[in-house]
Amino acid sequence: MRPETISWRVNAERLVLLGWSRAILLQLAHPLVAAGVADHSSFRGGRLAAARRLHLTVRAMLALTFGDARERTAALEGILAIHRRVNGHLAVAAGRFPAGTAYSAEDADLVLWVHATLLESIPMIYDRVVRPLTPAERDAYCDEAAPIALELGARADEIPRSWDGLEAYLKGMRESGSVAVSAQARELASAVLRPAFAPLVAPAAWLNRLVTVGLLPPHIREQYGFQWTTANDRTLARVAATIRATRRVTPAAIAWWPAAFSAPRSQPDTPAR
Repeated sequence: MRPETISWRVNAERLVLLGWSRAILLQLAHPLVAAGVADHSSFRGGRLAAARRLHLTVRAMLALTFGDARERTAALEGILAIHRRVNGHLAVAAGRFPAGTAYSAEDADLVLWVHATLLESIPMIYDRVVRPLTPAERDAYCDEAAPIALELGARADEIPRSWDGLEAYLKGMRESGSVAVSAQARELASAVLRPAFAPLVAPAAWLNRLVTVGLLPPHIREQYGFQWTTANDRTLARVAATIRATRRVTPAAIAWWPAAFSAPRSQPDTPAR
């Protein structure tokens, strides 16, 4: 990905990490994704497991965005290797899916859902704490992200390549009944918002929970059982404004991931999600 692309500029910001937990909770709101994570991941592991998972996820994202061809290929192959191991059957009925429904991380429908949650959540955070994106930039972000979704197994004709296309896809998913928070998702959400290492980084954990819960779609937030009030809304607005004001005076050397500075300056257009 070239530095002049909007994906490069958005993903260079450390602050967009604040959008990841929102995306994860949306992903888990699909019962088949939640089952796969519950059955095959270390989400409920101890401090070391949680910290290692976060480290590996960040490293893969940075490689896909800023790595050279070898690094991007290795990151992609690592994700695909994990996907090949994640398959099974839904133990308990959830949403429109009966017990026994098969799931696989290689399922094109699930790949697309995961992609779409990131495609919405990361620009949403960038809008609030860095600067608003223009409609053209939103469209470009969707278009630039499409190759990775394709490489991971999504169907080319279904990948949203514009913001309107993304919103239409998300609306269709809501109306299809495919997104319904299961008991597994609620259990996993606790691990996302209160990981084992949270007491070691209490202010960051509080901020992550505030932003994540506050930016979830209201119907998803209610299904998870999260309480949210107008006072919470005001707190979120104040915190976002403070972060945005701080970011304006923070040099890129601090605000950006170090990998953004060492990235090759001539790369094929293979943006991160």
